[in-house]
Amino acid sequence: MKMTPTAVVAGSLLILIAVVMVVLILPYADTSKTIPSDLFRPRTAVEANGRKLYISNGCVYCHTQSIRSIDWGLGAERIAEAGDYLKDHPILLGSQRTGPDLSQEGGEHPNDWHLAHFTNPRNTRPLSIMPPFKFLKTTNIETLTQYVQSLGLKNADKRIERQNYWKQEAVKAYESGVDGNVAWMHGHVPQGWRTIPTPYPATDAGLARGRKIFQDFCFGCHGPIGDGMGRAERYIYPPPLNFTILKGRGISGGIIYYQIMNGITGTAMPYFKKELESEKIWDVGNYIAVYFIDQVDANQEPKGIDAAYEP
Repeated sequence: MKMTPTAVVAGSLLILIAVVMVVLILPYADTSKTIPSDLFRPRTAVEANGRKLYISNGCVYCHTQSIRSIDWGLGAERIAEAGDYLKDHPILLGSQRTGPDLSQEGGEHPNDWHLAHFTNPRNTRPLSIMPPFKFLKTTNIETLTQYVQSLGLKNADKRIERQNYWKQEAVKAYESGVDGNVAWMHGHVPQGWRTIPTPYPATDAGLARGRKIFQDFCFGCHGPIGDGMGRAERYIYPPPLNFTILKGRGISGGIIYYQIMNGITGTAMPYFKKELESEKIWDVGNYIAVYFIDQVDANQEPKGIDAAYEP
């Protein structure tokens, strides 16, 4: 066949048609058959406006919204499905995990935690490299928060309902006074944990590790001297716990461990069971007990058999 102008034009058109079919028409025909997933629901108007803020401020450049089967190490509870994104245009899957994946972020924290976090992420996460969004002002931050709290859709709604219920309970406990508040917090720790002493001795090395962990994760809310007057305190209610009030009020290493591990739902205290290994929680618990509470039960009975690597 000769390369005549007609042949060149006809061949080019055939190639273009084939590309359009493969890249546009066939994928559209396939995705148009997508059905809603078990957690799908339409977004509210406020959530939709928050999504616009999320896009316009470049959040998708650092945060993904998709959990794959190989991502279980991140602590995800659910692999993403096509039906989760049915009404999202564009889909904000993202590709960079400079920050954590947000596909199930809704309800992980109460709203006031997000206000403190978006104003300046170092308020709640001392090591965060996320830029502050204080320039958005409170109204826009609250709108953006509503979008973030919707991530996870129906699953997020259940978590938000849980947060709101326990927020009311936490506020009532805090406003009942110090004794009532401590009794409420300790009363929700399972009985077995309340009598467990810290199994690791409060050595100089252990306390140094605990100090580093406290600086990396805790002092934004609890403050450098553990009095609850960290940078986030002005945004959070009930305020972060003042550790110094715990002395003589039935505190134990097990209580401290459980509340660091599992958090206190309804308050700004998150869980750390997916971020801190067991010994790190015990070490930071020892640090809090020694330097802020002045009451430590480290390495007391019942302690079982000492670990193989232990002074």
